[in-house]
Amino acid sequence: IFKFLGAISVDLGKDRIKPYLPTILAPLYRELNSTYAEQDPTVKNLSQEIIELLKKLVGLEAFSLAFSSVQKQANQKRAIRKKQRALQTVANPDIAARRKMKRHKNKAETRKRKIEFLRPMYKAKRPRSHMLKDLAMVE
Repeated sequence: IFKFLGAISVDLGKDRIKPYLPTILAPLYRELNSTYAEQDPTVKNLSQEIIELLKKLVGLEAFSLAFSSVQKQANQKRAIRKKQRALQTVANPDIAARRKMKRHKNKAETRKRKIEFLRPMYKAKRPRSHMLKDLAMVE
């Protein structure tokens, strides 16, 4: 898709690409700023190359305006999601408690996996999985 965006940008040219610049930059920006562990470095490099191509094509000023608007929009979305999560904790404490229990369970499993990887002789005790019981509230 990134190659397609780059090809379309070059094909449209400097004047006709400007209205579509924020739309094109949004996925490129998302890929550059993603913090996923399993991120493919080739995709990140490709997005960086296309951003450089766009910068040369439309000029630094127009690019900067579009890029800053995309950045601002992403930060606003992030803030809205964070606020909704905080509100959900207050509004629905049972859902929040379930989410927290699940997060702690995953954290413990990750710790056990890491210990087994670092010390192969050591086997951490793993509880039997009872999917519905694990997610139930403990009272």
